[in-house]
Amino acid sequence: MMKILISGASGLIGSALSEYLRQQHYEVVHLVRTELHGNAGEIYWSPVENKIDESRLEGFDAVVHLAGENIAEGKWTDEKKERMYKSRVQGTQLLSTALAGLQKPPSVFISTSAVGVYGDRGDEQLSERASSGSGFIAELCVKWEEATKPAKEVGIRVIVSRFGMVLTTKGGALARMLPPFKAGLGGKIGNGRQYVSWITMTDCLRALEFLIKHNRLSGPINIVAPEPVTNAEFVKVLGKVLHRPSRMGVPRFIVRRMFGEMADELLLSSIRVIPERLTGAGFQFQHPDIETALRHVLKKEQMA
Repeated sequence: MMKILISGASGLIGSALSEYLRQQHYEVVHLVRTELHGNAGEIYWSPVENKIDESRLEGFDAVVHLAGENIAEGKWTDEKKERMYKSRVQGTQLLSTALAGLQKPPSVFISTSAVGVYGDRGDEQLSERASSGSGFIAELCVKWEEATKPAKEVGIRVIVSRFGMVLTTKGGALARMLPPFKAGLGGKIGNGRQYVSWITMTDCLRALEFLIKHNRLSGPINIVAPEPVTNAEFVKVLGKVLHRPSRMGVPRFIVRRMFGEMADELLLSSIRVIPERLTGAGFQFQHPDIETALRHVLKKEQMA
C-alpha cells in the first residue's frame, strides 16, 4: 500500500483526490495549515512562516502538492496577487526544499500549475512543448514551476501538473455557471471564440493516480481532455444537456468591468491545450468530448 501526502486537501481537487485514493486502498496523509496535536493523519506546515515538520515527511511514496490561494475568487488587488504568489511560489519552494533534504524522500513529487502558463494564444494548439506566454498568470506559473527545482536536483521524479478547468458541480467554474443556465439565462462570454481547456473531475483524479504510478513520466504534464472547445461551443452543449436556452451572453466590456484584470486572464483568454504527454504514455480518457463529459458530471453528481 502506497503512502501519499497531499497538501491543499481541503480544496476542490484535494478533497476529491483524498477520497478517491483511499477508495483505491492508498494510505493518505494531509499537509495542513492548522496546528495539530498528535494527529497521525495530518502534518502541520505554515508556508507564510516558512515552517514545516521535516521529520514527519520521511517515508512517503508520493507527495501531491495542491495548496494555493484561490485564483478565481475576488478581484485581483495588489494584496490578492501577493497572496497568490506567496501561497504558490513560497509554499512550493518550502515543500520542495524540505523533500530534497530527507534521508528517505518520496519517489515522486507532483506539484500543481495551470494551463495559464501558456498565456492567451488564440487558436494555437498547445502541447507541453509550447513556450510559456505573457501576463500575470503565465509569469506566476513559470515561477511556481521553477520552485520545484530543489526536489528535482536531488533526483526526485518531479511532475508539474498543468490543470485546465476541472468540471464538477461541487465547485469551480461549472458550479458557478449552473444557476443562471438552469434559469435560462446562460450564454457565451464575450465573443465566445476563446478556447476552454477542460477535464472531468473523474479523469483528473485518474490522471493523477496514473502519474503517481507511471515512473517514466516527469516534467510538465497537461491535465486536460483531448478535445478543447470554444466558450461558445461549451455553453451551447451545456444548454443542450440542461434542456435550457443559452443565448443571453455577457459582453466583453461588462465582464471586464465586473472582474477587472481577472477577466482578461481567465475568462476572455484563449488557451487551446492538448494532453500530448498523457495520451502518449497510454492514458485513456473516460470523457474525451464535452457532451459526454457534461452528461457524466451532471447525471453522476446531481444524483449523489
